[in-house]
This record gives sequence, structure tokens and C-alpha cells, in this order.
Amino acid sequence: MKYVFLDRDGVICRDRPDYLKSWEEFQFIPGSLKAIRELSKNGISPILITNQSVINRGMVTEDGLAYIHGRMIDAIRQSGGRVEKIYYCPHIPENGCNCRKPKPGLIFSARKEYDLDLSAIPMIGDSMKDMLVAAEAGCGMAILVRTGKGKETEKKLEKKRVRVDYVADNLLDAVNWLITKWTV
Repeated sequence: MKYVFLDRDGVICRDRPDYLKSWEEFQFIPGSLKAIRELSKNGISPILITNQSVINRGMVTEDGLAYIHGRMIDAIRQSGGRVEKIYYCPHIPENGCNCRKPKPGLIFSARKEYDLDLSAIPMIGDSMKDMLVAAEAGCGMAILVRTGKGKETEKKLEKKRVRVDYVADNLLDAVNWLITKWTV
């Protein structure tokens, strides 16, 4: 089984400056459902790695987040895709936890649960935190999408000298590139 780590906000769904707090605010980015379906069709299981400080900010309960994720997973299933698991950090940056990206705690939890070789797993995200967590955890590839915060992140990458293996227009572009790399 092959795996890929995916960020949620800005990659699968639209990022919101006021945080995603309900299913009614959730909007899939065009092409993201098809991208996840393509991963599934090609035997690649996505594992979501996402910061969700809305919980510790008191904007959403854990049950509320579970509801949002449940509806998202249902929509993904209805489109022919699947998500292996969702790992999320509920903390605010000031908590200094090890699970909030760019720290690798969530990825290390997935490694332990699934006995993963992280050097064989790509991370797809839209933010500097996503690219940094890929490096910190030892992921095999870091793929940046230009959706969400991606365009701003792309400009910062050169200045900070952060490794990125591919810059994609969106998740579908990233998935198509990744599938080509893995099937060549």
C-alpha cells in the first residue's frame, strides 16, 4: 500500500481567514474530489495531516470537527475516493506542542500506527508549515500546491531555501504528477 500525506485547508477545501467552523462553510477546491478519487484508483491512500486550532480557540468542539470531517469523508466516498485517516492538532501555536505543524508529531503518530517508511511518502500542502514538516519528518517528497496559501508560500520558498520537489497548480495537478512518478 502506498500513502500520501495531505493538508486539508487550502488543499482539499478552501482556506478561510476566520477559520472553518462548520460544514456550511466547507467548500471543496475544484478538482480536489477528483484528485482523491485518482489516488484511490491508483492504490494510494491519503492520510490527512492538519492543524485545527479552532478547537482550542473555542470556535468548534471536537464533536463539531468530527462532524465536518465525517461529511467531508462522505462526499469523498460518494465521488469514488477514500481517506485512510485524519490526524489533527487541536492546539494554538502558543501551546508549544509537538503535533502542530511544522513539528512532526502528527506524521510520527501515523508512522507508528501504520508502520510507515516516511522516506517513501510525499507530503502535499499549501503552506510553509507543510513544506517544513515534510523536511522535519523525513518525508520522501514535498509537493506545494498553489491553492490556499500556496502562491504566497512559493514566493517565500526561494528566500528560505526550503526543498520542494514539485509545485502544482492544485491538488489534481499534484496527484497527476505523483501518479506519473510512481508508475514510471
